[in-house]
Amino acid sequence: MSMPFILLLVGILTVVGGIIRFKLHAFLALTLAALIVGLCTPKDLLIKHFHQEKGETLENAEKLAEKNVGTRVAEGFGRTSAKIGILIAMAAIIGTCLMESGGALRIVRSFLSFLGEKRAPEALTGSSFLLGIPIFFDTLFYLMIPLARALAAQTRKNYVLYVMAIVAGGAMTHSLVPPTPGPLVVAGELGVDLGRMIVGGILVGLVGMTGAFAYARWFNTNHPIELRGNANEKESKFLRLAETPDHQLPSLLSSIAPILVPVLLLAGKSLLLQFSESLQAEGLGGILDLFSLLGDKNIALTLGALLALQQLMKSRLSTKSDLSESVKSSLQGAGVIILITGMGGAFGGILQQTSLGLEVSNFVSSQEFGSLAVLIVAYFTTSIIRIAQGSATVAMVTSIGIVGGLVEQGLGIHPVYLALAIGCGAKPIPWMNDSGFWVVGKLSGFTEAETFKTFSIVIALQGFCGGIAVLAFAYFFPNFLY
Repeated sequence: MSMPFILLLVGILTVVGGIIRFKLHAFLALTLAALIVGLCTPKDLLIKHFHQEKGETLENAEKLAEKNVGTRVAEGFGRTSAKIGILIAMAAIIGTCLMESGGALRIVRSFLSFLGEKRAPEALTGSSFLLGIPIFFDTLFYLMIPLARALAAQTRKNYVLYVMAIVAGGAMTHSLVPPTPGPLVVAGELGVDLGRMIVGGILVGLVGMTGAFAYARWFNTNHPIELRGNANEKESKFLRLAETPDHQLPSLLSSIAPILVPVLLLAGKSLLLQFSESLQAEGLGGILDLFSLLGDKNIALTLGALLALQQLMKSRLSTKSDLSESVKSSLQGAGVIILITGMGGAFGGILQQTSLGLEVSNFVSSQEFGSLAVLIVAYFTTSIIRIAQGSATVAMVTSIGIVGGLVEQGLGIHPVYLALAIGCGAKPIPWMNDSGFWVVGKLSGFTEAETFKTFSIVIALQGFCGGIAVLAFAYFFPNFLY
């Protein structure tokens, strides 16, 4: 086994052992892993990385290799934080404001009203899929589970289907569609345009969601689970919110605007850039300039956050004093996520500095793997890390350090497909070391065995069906859709 692969093994064992065996916070485990791998990396591998992978002159490569490990880890942390810091903070504000203003509840009720009671499972899935873009899954499930309970009490059936429908939609966007942390880091490290990442993530996510929802319907028909009591304090808060009358909720347009406006700006900028020359020739360069400004990822998410804050200020469910507390609590949560993802990016950078990308590329080339097989390698690499330590985000930011160098080696893979393959690979298979497993199980009143048959299988099917979709898109549209 070559030195880069030995260092990779050391790094993964440090992360997994730190989180599982010593119960360390993910940030500390990633920090220790980055420092240990950095200290153990020989200078000649550093020079090889900077010279052959990064294209630096031999003289500059030797200077960069002279930097001590603390500086290299700090620089990696800074680079990743610069890419995702503002985005995660703004996404957290959007998510909190949608929850506390009643905007998220309005979106769910609009889906339910449009599709009707018979299509309530589809309504829960669709609204959860949309809300999963700015709202972290655990928080989203707290909001949605009272609705599932209310529907099950009203219809006297389909409780497990309602629960699984929420999971099928809400968890899908978590690892595929920015601004959630995992896809943000992966897209940033691979240089993927966020507009393309959003469009690709939504398309692949719809396929994964559909496959998972089909299993949910089958399971509900063959293994129904009745509604059970739950006295969770946090759920009770959202249960009270779920009982809010419609006239006290914001309109659907104002509720969906904080999500839709950033997505349209980011995707619009990405699309218009493909026609920049023709737009300039027709004297429409001003439109391109406007979208280039407003479609900047940081500005687009900030605009979304301002719309969400405006909605919360006008909401009948909150006061001005609540506004300050809402922003404070959302930023506190975002700070932890930024620390984890920032250090995950630093750890990935340290892994790449071992010349791991060259080793993986040489291995793939020697085995005569096709370009699609590279996506499969990325998928299963991420899955193994996910199964070992439980966190989808940690699995993604670790995996990108392993396979990210494949894009630079020119193996014929559009980077958006590699990013999506990593996102789908972060799905299989969640079990008892995943916080979502316990959140869903305990709030739903399921036993551990029932949670595995419902939550774990639904998430795994999301990853499997999504992975198949990525391979299909990569085969038929190798240069992406636009």
